[in-house]
Amino acid sequence: MDDTYQAYVNRAARLTLLDTYKSQVEHIQESPKFKPQPGGRREPVTFPGYTVTTPPWGEESENAAFYASLDECQQTLVKQLEAGAIVPVPKDSFHLTLADLIWDGAFLDASQNPEFEEKLRSRIGECFAGCKSTVTGIPAIRWMVLGLMVRTRAIAVCLAPMDENSYKQILEFRRCIYQNPDLMALGIEQQYHFTAHITLAYFGDIGSGLDRDRFCSLLSELNDQWLNAPQEIGIHRVELRKFDDMTHYYREPNWPVLEF
Repeated sequence: MDDTYQAYVNRAARLTLLDTYKSQVEHIQESPKFKPQPGGRREPVTFPGYTVTTPPWGEESENAAFYASLDECQQTLVKQLEAGAIVPVPKDSFHLTLADLIWDGAFLDASQNPEFEEKLRSRIGECFAGCKSTVTGIPAIRWMVLGLMVRTRAIAVCLAPMDENSYKQILEFRRCIYQNPDLMALGIEQQYHFTAHITLAYFGDIGSGLDRDRFCSLLSELNDQWLNAPQEIGIHRVELRKFDDMTHYYREPNWPVLEF
């Protein structure tokens, strides 16, 4: 399902163009993952599941400059956009998802089986062990920020591989998960093309108050910072993580980990 290397690079680059922003902002919607509260605050709603990600920024230090750049960008968005237009995610939770596993209704249904979560963790562990031989001793896996991207309910930074090997290794890793018969038997399946991104914020009260033209221009201007000072993330470690909502991704010490 995932793209070839060149097809991915071309598609990702288009996502960061001003003309693309102008088209996409016509379709943005308030995210249902955050519920308005009295006083204008928004609180995360329950949205549980499992995912495979890099360690969140709050738990790793090897990509500090990369994440600091994203933090700065997020703060600028909050300051420049109309109050309440976006809901920033906690910066400590910034992470790169490599494989979505199961979430929301599908997770709640599956977890009616009291053995489901233990089976999932065990089979991901076996999958990681099977992948280990293919990633040991490979060249560094590095991706870079292309620019901001607009999703229907969120704003994220879009990433592109620094070289074909960096793309190939992630593709092989994803295949290792999604083509694993034991995981497929648990209902784990690939549902989306891979678009490497790190979510900065979800849309809140966009209503009639959001100046869409100004919003597009702001995104385009913010992209210039990465043209002038490119930011890279090194992918050194991936982990099985659980989440209860879109603000916190956690794990137990004995849960599966794969070191690149």
